[in-house]
Amino acid sequence: MPVPTKNEQVVIYPTEDEVALQVATHVAYFSDKIISEKGSFSVVLSGGTLINSLRNYGLVEMVNILVDERVVPLDDPESNYLLALNGFLSKVPIPKENIYPINYSPSAETVAQDYEAQLRKLVADKVLPLSATGFPQFDLMLLGVGPDGHVASLFPNRPQRYNKKDWVTFIEDSPKPPPKRITFTFPVINSATCIAMVVTDEEEADAVYITLEHKPHLPPLPCSEVKAQLNLSWFLNWDAASKLPSSTNKK
Repeated sequence: MPVPTKNEQVVIYPTEDEVALQVATHVAYFSDKIISEKGSFSVVLSGGTLINSLRNYGLVEMVNILVDERVVPLDDPESNYLLALNGFLSKVPIPKENIYPINYSPSAETVAQDYEAQLRKLVADKVLPLSATGFPQFDLMLLGVGPDGHVASLFPNRPQRYNKKDWVTFIEDSPKPPPKRITFTFPVINSATCIAMVVTDEEEADAVYITLEHKPHLPPLPCSEVKAQLNLSWFLNWDAASKLPSSTNKK
């Protein structure tokens, strides 16, 4: 089991653009700190909505970026890699060899196996360390939340959320299109040093409320199972935070 998150914070800004700017600032600060300490920085992106939220911001010069991906060709409009490449990644001078998209195949299982092999090579080459539990440890993960509480492509009523063995798993019947996806498993997600949860839509307000107010829910929402080794930060706009108590940390 991962150690409990040592520092959890929730910050709320009026608009999606203000949230995106604050996330960019957060990532810039954190990446500068990590690069100065060890000379490299790894970040994971997930979700088209999250990528769109950050579309206007070039973050920082980051060393390694991995994209949690929909299983579609890389030139498909649904591709998270394409969304990121045409969005804020176009404003950041990152060598292309330090961005790790999927190798597309019609088989989601094949794509997941190949992506896990890429991760294992990064660990073998000492680009990524292993956590104490034996899973790759990223410096930062940027995650969104769906209206049903899913994170990455770990959905409430799909078995992938319970996979504790693999680093990367696949789904062929995603309730949210496109149906074929790959995703990191919870042991990998929860091994990250820091995680930023970025939520900016009113339709996710219930999931945010249930998670942050620790309300019972069956099945438990996947977003409520996210932990980080050091810091878990929630970046919300007023829409996403609309059901939280008014005393929450509004900016």
